[in-house]
Amino acid sequence: MYVLHYVPDNASLIVRLALEEAGLPYEARLVDRRARQHEGEDFRRLNPAGLIPALETPEGPLSETGAILLWLADRHPEARLAPPVHAPDRGEFLRWLFFLSNTAHADLRQLFYPDQYVPQASIAGHHAILATRMRRHFTLLNAAAASHPALFAPPSALMLYTAALMRWAVLYPRGQARWFRASDQLSLAAAAMALEARPAALAVAAAEGLGEAPFTRPTEPRPPEGPAF
Repeated sequence: MYVLHYVPDNASLIVRLALEEAGLPYEARLVDRRARQHEGEDFRRLNPAGLIPALETPEGPLSETGAILLWLADRHPEARLAPPVHAPDRGEFLRWLFFLSNTAHADLRQLFYPDQYVPQASIAGHHAILATRMRRHFTLLNAAAASHPALFAPPSALMLYTAALMRWAVLYPRGQARWFRASDQLSLAAAAMALEARPAALAVAAAEGLGEAPFTRPTEPRPPEGPAF
């Protein structure tokens, strides 16, 4: 049994999608962000960085979204979250998984929390720079999905990760100018539409209140428990 420490519509969403796609038994344990529970000693025993998500496994706790996805993919190859270790396209998969984790997600996070990176007076310019970078990232991901459709087809972890970033790029940060439309990236949009029709995505969307088309036509989340994002 796995235990996923989560916040609705947070990075834990990606791991929850993977757990559902793999059909693995797990408990989703809500983290109270308003009480800053993720910064407390108990949570930091699971993730020393104090960030969501954390996954408790029989082999100990794991953190970092990309690492958790790769671990689950290798422990449960029957789920087809990733190509097998010796598959010819394994290297290409790893290239884009680390791009998503280390580059695209990291840049998107700066858009969500600009006060953690730049002074207040620089936030508008920071937003413009990061939005340009993110548009370029999505263009690269779309080209990769067009060139390697099987790697991005659900249930691939690449699409689980990319679809969540597509959702957040539309919705967050609240009150800022919109800079992304899923329909501009045709290969990604098609894969995201296929994902949100799958039973795993439907279950996660219901559990976290993400709406009927959470990745291609995202709406504000209405989670049944806890505040979103």
